[in-house]
Amino acid sequence: MGKNTVELTDSNFSSTLQSAGVPMMVDFWAPWCGPCRLIAPIVDELAGEFTGRIQVGKVNIDENPGVASQFNIRAIPTVLFFKNGEVVDVVRAAVPKAHLLKKIEELLEN
Repeated sequence: MGKNTVELTDSNFSSTLQSAGVPMMVDFWAPWCGPCRLIAPIVDELAGEFTGRIQVGKVNIDENPGVASQFNIRAIPTVLFFKNGEVVDVVRAAVPKAHLLKKIEELLEN
């Protein structure tokens, strides 16, 4: 996990989301998931590039099934984009950095 990302759990997810003060990008992943390992460095890079503009979090679905269930995560990796505490966009599967970058820019524009 990158230094600009926060580990989200069943117990801290809601409070972190409510106190973020900026839009959030949340990566749902698991250690055994190959595609998750492919996008992890991209998510970490973006967290560094957008420090202070977005909050980036990661949820290990094996350790935090409550949050995964709450957001109906059926396949990983899944990246949810939150604004004002609400899900406003979703990316399912490993995608190129440019795709996630475009989603972040849209998140910050609206």
